[in-house]
Amino acid sequence: MGIKAVLSKPFAALIVRQMNKWKKNAVAAQQKVLKNLVSKAADTSFGRDHHFAEIKTYEDFKAKVPIREYEELRPYIERVVHGEPDVLWPGKPAYFAKTSGTTSGVKYIPISKESMPEHIKAARNALLCYIHETGKAGFADGKMMFLQGSPVLETKAGIPTGRLSGIVAHHVPGYLQKNRLPSYEINCIDDWEQKVDAIVDETRDADMRLLGGIPPWVQMYFDKLISSTGKNKIKDIFPNLDLFVYGGVNFEPYRAKLQESLGRRIDSIETYPASEGFLAFQDSQKEKGLLLLADAGIFYEFIPSEEYYNDNPTRISLEDVEVDKNYAIILNTSAGLWGYSIGDTVKFVSKDPYRILVSGRIKHYISAFGEHVIGEEVEHSLLSVAREEGVEITEFTVAPQVSPADGSMPYHEWFVEFAKPPLDPEAFRLKVDAALQKKNVYYQDLIDGKILQPLVMRRLKREAFIDFMRSEGKLGGQNKVPRLSNDRKIADLLEKYIET
Repeated sequence: MGIKAVLSKPFAALIVRQMNKWKKNAVAAQQKVLKNLVSKAADTSFGRDHHFAEIKTYEDFKAKVPIREYEELRPYIERVVHGEPDVLWPGKPAYFAKTSGTTSGVKYIPISKESMPEHIKAARNALLCYIHETGKAGFADGKMMFLQGSPVLETKAGIPTGRLSGIVAHHVPGYLQKNRLPSYEINCIDDWEQKVDAIVDETRDADMRLLGGIPPWVQMYFDKLISSTGKNKIKDIFPNLDLFVYGGVNFEPYRAKLQESLGRRIDSIETYPASEGFLAFQDSQKEKGLLLLADAGIFYEFIPSEEYYNDNPTRISLEDVEVDKNYAIILNTSAGLWGYSIGDTVKFVSKDPYRILVSGRIKHYISAFGEHVIGEEVEHSLLSVAREEGVEITEFTVAPQVSPADGSMPYHEWFVEFAKPPLDPEAFRLKVDAALQKKNVYYQDLIDGKILQPLVMRRLKREAFIDFMRSEGKLGGQNKVPRLSNDRKIADLLEKYIET
């Protein structure tokens, strides 16, 4: 065992002891975070506009700071983007994370000198928790690679601006630089397919121990690697690859195909990073869920997802959450986001400590007839039946078909790319529909009432979703295919990929 692996174990033990202090007192940690955030931002434009000096309690805070999505916060953000200091947070941001929103176009998310270290600390601590629990530290002695965006940054009003993963690449600790792949030059390649080809050439002979990235793009890398080397499995190329770190999407739809490509089971760590902050990570291989980071400069609020669009929804802090209930998660951060709706829904699986599952997106649902089917429900329905039937899914998305061309009853249309298709597609379709009815009583009522017919499943050609994302200029990086849409913008574009 190398020196890095040896030294990582006592360091991991120290960090876990420190984490245990706030894990056991997460509510108190959150109260302290809110107090510090409000105090620090009291003299900003936002703080003065919302009377931060008068805020003493969480009830005061709720009364003075409304929930906002990006568009509603945009007037303040635009002032920051144009170079004005002390708007949302003291001074100017250290970076802007550039993201593309489905309704807001390009978004610029501020990252401050206080919030940036929390991104790095959370990623580090996820690995240290794994080392402490499992005793496995060998990956620290080999090569580690994260498939990520380009680290080349532009500037807005003198502030470095780029994708979050590209920004983070500038903060890899010095002691890991020799372990890091790909090289900086290759990481700077903007075209995703050229980049993956170059990464394959650079890494095929490396002693890869850890790999991170969004699962569909990791799978693309695996496919190209296997094709390039002529090997059958990734384990034959990287025999010491033992750990996969991922985030951004539910791993389950991709697990079977990735494990097949690997040729053996390896450990994995799920993370919940976002441009707005690093919210949670999997701190245990034995327990379900991701540890919510209550001491990381973010004060969390929660709205029951079914109330999100109400005029006056219930709004609670960590202290009052319930297990197994869907909440829209609201952030207040040390980068100056206040009452900010990130757009995700989460479900608590534990309150001691506070662990969550990311259950979907607030705007990714189908409710063309009042059924309000959410991502968690469609994923469970498809994947539970797929496991039973030995079916493997590459990717999928679902949309309503309100006015079928043949004049039949409306339905939910599922576009599915299979790695291993069902032997009986019709039986598979009906089983998935029955599973969805069990998960969503409103959907069941619409089926029973002959308002909707059972779902229609379209089998897509191989690599259909890669081709689709390429055509949209969204191949690779942090881009993801929405699981659900309440309109047919994506569905209509996917029709040309249906297997005939």
